[in-house]
Amino acid sequence: MKLNILATLGLMMVTVGTAHAVELMKWERIPLQVPINVGQERIVFVDKNVRVGFPPSLNGKLRVQSSGGAVYLDASEAFPVTRLQLQNKENGEIILLDVSAVAGKTTREPVQVVYDGEVSSASASDKTQVSGSGSHSQAASSQNEAPAERRKPAKLNAPLPVVLTRYAAQSLYGPLRTVEAVPGISTVALKLPAQITTLYPSEPVTISPLAAWSLNGFSVVALQVRNTAATKVILDPRLLQGQFASATFQHRWLGNAGTPEDTTVLYLVTGGRPEGAFLAEPVMPVATAKKTRSPRK
Repeated sequence: MKLNILATLGLMMVTVGTAHAVELMKWERIPLQVPINVGQERIVFVDKNVRVGFPPSLNGKLRVQSSGGAVYLDASEAFPVTRLQLQNKENGEIILLDVSAVAGKTTREPVQVVYDGEVSSASASDKTQVSGSGSHSQAASSQNEAPAERRKPAKLNAPLPVVLTRYAAQSLYGPLRTVEAVPGISTVALKLPAQITTLYPSEPVTISPLAAWSLNGFSVVALQVRNTAATKVILDPRLLQGQFASATFQHRWLGNAGTPEDTTVLYLVTGGRPEGAFLAEPVMPVATAKKTRSPRK
């Protein structure tokens, strides 16, 4: 196992929600449908520094908070489909959400918005940019910029695994003011199983993928780690099975199952796509029914 252990980051104590998956929604300039349940907060990971705009009709009905590339939606009463606007503070681009609230007890998974290229990018033929009002304007600076300069990797202020791990932790749980802008970073649509059993087989834990980001040919994947035993678990990244550039636990230990301390997050940095760094999950045998012969008459 290739493993360079990062220094423990100074991260605040948090308790991860119980969701085992993230619902992926691709932004293709078509409003995203985001239903929520009354009294149940739902998170939308946009991974961009955004401000949220909503109509006065939702005052007193919907609480909206934006922090670190995540938008938190909490409805106090039901309301029909209403459009929210998420404006990228860096370039003014708009992402549209059609939000509705209904009474219900089913747990809704967090939403991860994925992109096909940058939201602010335009086709190479017209070199235009979509403004916040939906109209097109000429992007003169993009026309004058040399192609080689656009492809040049951004200069980082720390080693790449540190930058990726820090960005993932800040995006998931840090307040907005602590999230560093990392040019070129983008979300990754994960193709991992809902539970990964081969990563940490030596400990009684369940591991589920949350989200992932990529930059300069590397990826960081955030995974939820939960203790299933009635005893404390000391987390040791040296026992992880797979091929990783670095591994960082948000906490050094897990409390007994059922306590607020029984869950943490693991950040793994891999070369290329994250799926190739994990060991394959065992194939479950398929039970076959035995054929019985009917007695001869």
